Amino acid sequence: MRSLFLLALFLVLAFHHGEAAVTCNNVVGDLYPCLSYVMQGGNAPSTNCCNGVRTLNSQAQTTADRQSVCRCIKNAIGGASYSSSNLNNALSLPAKCGVNLPFSISPSTNCNSIH
Repeated sequence: MRSLFLLALFLVLAFHHGEAAVTCNNVVGDLYPCLSYVMQGGNAPSTNCCNGVRTLNSQAQTTADRQSVCRCIKNAIGGASYSSSNLNNALSLPAKCGVNLPFSISPSTNCNSIH
């Protein structure tokens, strides 16, 4: 049931556009393959998931883009019911995919402080 709620939330966010060049549509499209890893965990995220994380990171080149990505992710996390296990899986995505994000995937991240 929780995964259906997250899926619905991601689909709703897909129709919300940000001010930056990287929209929530981009975020949802790129991170959608990561949903099963975030919900169920495992040894490593899928190749498609990591490719999406890398693509999203490479597209977010400006401060506005990075803040927009952060807000989309934060809104998805903040509007969903999640466990500490789900949050830890989400937090581990960048490192497990070999990507250094300029922010943490966390409901407490201050997206306005990202440069």
